[in-house]
Amino acid sequence: PSGGSFRFLGVEVNDLSQDQRAMLRRNFIGFVFQGFNLLNRTTAIENVELPLIYRGMARRERRERAREALQRVGLAGREHHTPGELSGGQQQRVAIARAIVTDPLLLLADEPTGNLDTQRSQEIMELIGRLNAERGITVVMVTHEPDMAAHAHRIIRFVDGHIASDEQKAAA
Repeated sequence: PSGGSFRFLGVEVNDLSQDQRAMLRRNFIGFVFQGFNLLNRTTAIENVELPLIYRGMARRERRERAREALQRVGLAGREHHTPGELSGGQQQRVAIARAIVTDPLLLLADEPTGNLDTQRSQEIMELIGRLNAERGITVVMVTHEPDMAAHAHRIIRFVDGHIASDEQKAAA
């Protein structure tokens, strides 16, 4: 964190103000958190709408986009369920819908399958793979699970904060 540079869309991020970095995150980056970070007292659709509220989007448009995002992750018909009424896999898909509702260029996923069973983990990885292939979203995922990392086109392994290996898979 004390050296190097970070460029996004040709812009040096370190040179941006705090407000400009917030705009970059709001407009170009989706986040999938390991712990989901869903608001417990709000419905799935309201959780997905949240980033659109920050953008100042009108209620009707954000509701439509949130509904479409939930449909993309296979949760049509579950829009009005709260997190407590959803399984862990469904909660993770709500979190992914919230991350993609803004049509980000970059999706950052922190252990997106860390709290899920094997079947749900495979479903989530297939969904993330489809988002990359069909929507062109660049995905950067952190995982400690080799079978989840195997889904990636490129695997960078870190040991004690340093790059230990950088493997690129051959195109199929």
